[in-house]
Amino acid sequence: MAETSKVYFADFRCPSWRENLPQKLARLMMTAGFGEIDMEDKFVAIKMHFGEPGNLAYLRPNWARAVADLVKSQGGKPFLTDCNTMYPGSRKNALEHLECAWQNGFTPLTVGCPILIGDGLKGTDDVAVPVAGGEYVKEALIGRAVMDADVFLSLTHFKGHEMTGFGGAIKNIGMGCGSRAGKTDQHSNGKPSIREKKCRGCKKCQHECANGGLVFDEEKKKKHVNQENCVGCGRCLGACNFDAINPPSDHSCEILGKKMAEYA
Repeated sequence: MAETSKVYFADFRCPSWRENLPQKLARLMMTAGFGEIDMEDKFVAIKMHFGEPGNLAYLRPNWARAVADLVKSQGGKPFLTDCNTMYPGSRKNALEHLECAWQNGFTPLTVGCPILIGDGLKGTDDVAVPVAGGEYVKEALIGRAVMDADVFLSLTHFKGHEMTGFGGAIKNIGMGCGSRAGKTDQHSNGKPSIREKKCRGCKKCQHECANGGLVFDEEKKKKHVNQENCVGCGRCLGACNFDAINPPSDHSCEILGKKMAEYA
């Protein structure tokens, strides 16, 4: 039987003027065994999410700075990283992804280390990593910068997820470290369908599709899913205000949620 993981917790109270919250985080990490990791002259990837422009669903740069400073105090060479998204938006390529990070306060000056997009300029710089015993994904395509690092740290925020309830460290690493092609593989069994009766023909969903997965029937003024082009990213689901787009019918997301629960 596997050994039970030890979980260390700190609240947001700072009763002493001698210690602020980032310092408290550093003390928590050292208590959890951070100092036992050999980081001397090692490249240390700190995987996190830089947020989308205008939202607040991400860890603030000062937390990343605390981790980066602690890595440097142990002789390591830290960098913050995330991989590009499969869907259209502000994080689909490295240039826009970095611009997004800067807007949300993540710069080398604020976090104290470089920021690298893990799968390169267009999301094509990846490494095929065998998944031992993989049931759905036999080979994971992971951003090269992540794989080239000597030490990997996950700096995770929890977020709501339409299909699995919540995403945490498993999603931050498993989905977040995948290149654009890797994310496509993970979504490949999750292709939606459209209820014609509810479709208003507004075409809002098409603005979210980067792969030609949606086709507009000019005669019926309705949308249809092109199953050959659709990669199952799910962006169209969130774009429709009329519940005209059905989630995947093969329950792949439900299966994924159960698998995540088993390993949580």
